Amino acid sequence: MGQTIFVPKEVDAGETRVGASPDTVKRLAGLGFDVIVEAGAGTLSRIPDEEFAKAGAKTGKASDAAKADVVLKVRRPNEAELKGYKKGAAVLATMDPYGNEAAVAALAKAGVTAFAMEFMPRITRAQVMDVLSSQANLAGYQAVIDGAGEYDRALPMMMTAAGTVPAAKIFIMGVGVAGLQAIATARRLGAVVTATDVRPAVKEQVQSLGAKFLAVEDEEFKAAETAGGYAKEMSKEYQAKQAALTAEHIAKQDIVITTALIPGRPAPKLISAAMVASMKPGSVIVDLAVERGGNVEGAVPGKVATTANGVKIVGHLNVAGRIAASASLLYAKNLYAFLETMIDKDSKQIAINRDDELVKATMLTDGGRIVHAAFAGKEQAAVAQPAPAAKPAKAEAAKKPAAPKAAAAKKPAAPKKPAAAKSKGA
Repeated sequence: MGQTIFVPKEVDAGETRVGASPDTVKRLAGLGFDVIVEAGAGTLSRIPDEEFAKAGAKTGKASDAAKADVVLKVRRPNEAELKGYKKGAAVLATMDPYGNEAAVAALAKAGVTAFAMEFMPRITRAQVMDVLSSQANLAGYQAVIDGAGEYDRALPMMMTAAGTVPAAKIFIMGVGVAGLQAIATARRLGAVVTATDVRPAVKEQVQSLGAKFLAVEDEEFKAAETAGGYAKEMSKEYQAKQAALTAEHIAKQDIVITTALIPGRPAPKLISAAMVASMKPGSVIVDLAVERGGNVEGAVPGKVATTANGVKIVGHLNVAGRIAASASLLYAKNLYAFLETMIDKDSKQIAINRDDELVKATMLTDGGRIVHAAFAGKEQAAVAQPAPAAKPAKAEAAKKPAAPKAAAAKKPAAPKKPAAAKSKGA
């Protein structure tokens, strides 16, 4: 009997993407799975129900989740959705667990095996499964398009009989996947591009795309990349030196795009109100980190804010979702590629190998427990096995020494969130 894979319509009002495409549905159906796609799930990604049906899916409703062995989603399911899932179902989605401990506990309580796609390790084998890279790439492109849309002048230099239009100056802060694509897109549009990052390794990448690199290149800068390839938080002294350099530079720019994120922490503030005030009227700042607190003072999530001196600060949410027709196709392929590694080649059934490095890195909850090293602990104890009421102090005392030790041992492999400084990530 074939197992069932369910693709729901996203319930978040701001989510336009979907967890499957006609191509991935066709592949899954070809492997013998019953694929059910909720009616209207792909509408905002320009994938009508008919396209999924042609690929081999059945058009269903939300309640069909109850029979699914696998659920393919974009965002973490909420508690209402989880009530409709069967215990033991595998749920693949962007789980956004940092700061959302109650939501992670709800996943465990529901008994689902939840996989956080954003925790996918950046190794060669998993490149095709890297949702951060696929979505950040599109976000970097869209950031330039959004910035150009708010900027009331042409971007490339134009020499005409009536005079010369100067090229726009665009400054990219944070050179990960999003930043690199922003540089490439801005260059294609004819802008004069500069970029900055706290990692020395990206300097050559920036220059190879035809942009100029800007940074305080001292000893701290040279040692600024972590083992995982992400940017680490710099000292206050370095931040002050870098701020002085960029403040002078920003005042001359037409469009600034910020992409800086640090795993597990609020986005670092890169542009102060004073820097914004130094910019020319009509200048534009696009803050791609606005969902994590923002890189720009004055950025408003979901809004385009205009300052007193006429500078526009663009704070669109879910930027990749602004081009959902492209984003969903890539995201669906990421999900399929990961799910394929969990399919037994002989039985054509889902068989999760809990010793697989990809599973270990991404599995958040399993068997009613929070199992990921970065989140298991008190929450896990509360969800899975509350301490006996008779001896709370003793039980707690016994657990305390072991928990920090285990966490410390696994800390280097802690999961990631989009990091603007990763050359292969957001």
